[in-house]
Amino acid sequence: MKNIPTLRQLRFLTALAEHRHFGHAAESCLIGQSTLSAGIQELEDLLGVKLFERSKRHVAPTAIGLEIADRARELLDGAESLVDLAASARDPMSGPFQLGLIPTIAPFLVPQIMPQLKTAFPNLKIYLREEQTAQLVTRLNEGQLDAAILALPVSMSGIETRDIGRDAFWVIYPEGHRFQALKSIESHDLAMEDLLLLEDGHCMRDHALAACSLEAARRNSAFQGTSLHTLVQMVANGLGVTILPQMAINSGMIKGLPLGSTRLEGEAPYRRIALAWRRSSSRKETFNRLAETLAEMLAA
Repeated sequence: MKNIPTLRQLRFLTALAEHRHFGHAAESCLIGQSTLSAGIQELEDLLGVKLFERSKRHVAPTAIGLEIADRARELLDGAESLVDLAASARDPMSGPFQLGLIPTIAPFLVPQIMPQLKTAFPNLKIYLREEQTAQLVTRLNEGQLDAAILALPVSMSGIETRDIGRDAFWVIYPEGHRFQALKSIESHDLAMEDLLLLEDGHCMRDHALAACSLEAARRNSAFQGTSLHTLVQMVANGLGVTILPQMAINSGMIKGLPLGSTRLEGEAPYRRIALAWRRSSSRKETFNRLAETLAEMLAA
């Protein structure tokens, strides 16, 4: 049987390859410099190759040393993931958790939920990824994400969802616009307006059109924004009106701008916010507990 390097030796290797200084590398590993030096020498003897070029003032990895260090990092990451996986089996609300969010939710929701989630689940390491819905669904299906916070309805296959809240739609218009005299705005009020929407690919565009029941609004959209902030600035400059979700209003996005806002009325003038995950995932308890907590936060 071949002699296999220990994880400790691999950790010494990656530390020295990163810092290129015995003292700094030893400090990062919380050991003495002589212990690190001996560990590197043992690893070189075990592998039968020279991993570092050394001089009194200089230490640098050899070509093979760099390649082995790269592979060592992968092995160390895998070992850490193994420990995290076992921990999550013991405690569903622990270990790493890859969470995706869409751009029309992330900047408004993250500042609200992350501090509370950290308090509620201190052992759950949540890593965030912001992308459009289609990309997030692909990453969910490929196992690159554990869950995602999306706006429904969305067509998805192999994905389970649980609603965590509703986000009402508001009509945003320039000061002095005729909408300012209306106590409420119905979909038919928007029929003759230049309705500014996000560009294709953002689910918010489809949700806004569905809420307005205005397929004709697609022809009125001479301009398309890349973000809700862009749309707000376009409206402030008199280019038309737009629709914003409640969470964007609550964030203060239009505060201080020459804009008015009125809630959109109608049959379903809101989008459903939901937590989504792979139907085949084994972390159902994690998802359900997280969804319950998120729903409480959004209702507060």
